[in-house]
Amino acid sequence: MKILILILGILLKDGAFLTQSTQRDSVLVGDRLFYGFTMEEVPDSVRLGLPEVKPDMGGGILALPMWQIDTLKIQKIKGSNERLLDLKASLAIQPFEEGSFVLPPLQAFIPHSDGSIDTLVFKPCSLEVKAMPIDTATFVPHDIKGQETYPVTFTEVLPWILGAILLGLLIFGIVKFVASRRRKAEEAAHKDPPHIVALRKLDGYRGEKFWAPEKQKIFYSGVTDTLREYIAARYGFGAMEMTTAEIFEDLGKTDVPTDLYTELKDLFVLSDFVKFAKHTASDQENAGVLPLAVRFVTTTYQAEVEEEAKQ
Repeated sequence: MKILILILGILLKDGAFLTQSTQRDSVLVGDRLFYGFTMEEVPDSVRLGLPEVKPDMGGGILALPMWQIDTLKIQKIKGSNERLLDLKASLAIQPFEEGSFVLPPLQAFIPHSDGSIDTLVFKPCSLEVKAMPIDTATFVPHDIKGQETYPVTFTEVLPWILGAILLGLLIFGIVKFVASRRRKAEEAAHKDPPHIVALRKLDGYRGEKFWAPEKQKIFYSGVTDTLREYIAARYGFGAMEMTTAEIFEDLGKTDVPTDLYTELKDLFVLSDFVKFAKHTASDQENAGVLPLAVRFVTTTYQAEVEEEAKQ
């Protein structure tokens, strides 16, 4: 029956409401309130229209001209896909003058397919606004209070502490990195030249203690690895990762004397047989290993010195 009355556009006596945003005993100047209406059991096929509201509602009352519509309840109709809705529509208003007011009535529109429109008018609400009470002893309004200060909590300080720690770690890492680079540069500046390093390592293999068959693999591996390191440093190609054939293919393009090149190649081939084919070298072969290695290092180094002197 209520829906029929709404559709016919009969003036509704009830349905409007006025509630405070902050509940208190009285409404004070500047308080926010919600002024609106409710409608029950509205078919969801009904399209509700709401009028445009001016910000100034008169009497020092301002409105936020934006309707808020909420669905309070949904009921399904048996045997039908249609539903009944309980709706609430409201506006935020704020009084800025003291006094008693009657708010303007709220309206809603229901358009029909034939172009007709039913207008629903809700009974307006009254409003009494009070001003801020004055001190009865002095009849002077209280001054504005100063800004309230609160103690700093650990939660507020924690991000700053973490930031300081991270900054400290970053600075520490940068200092360590710079110091490491500087130390490596100093070590490189004071590092012995390749020929001195090679001769020092070769000197450790002097004597016949490495000539025994069970120690020959260590002996030949140590000597040839030392020569590989020297060749890599002297000629600039990766001798440590290259096979014997690859080393001597690149070494043949350098200024190594032919006889020294041939002897050194024979030494590397003999070393490969000892290391990989379980060949046992003779004492005569063992005796010629270190002199040949030392001669190769000193000869090629002397050639490098002569080249630098010409430049």
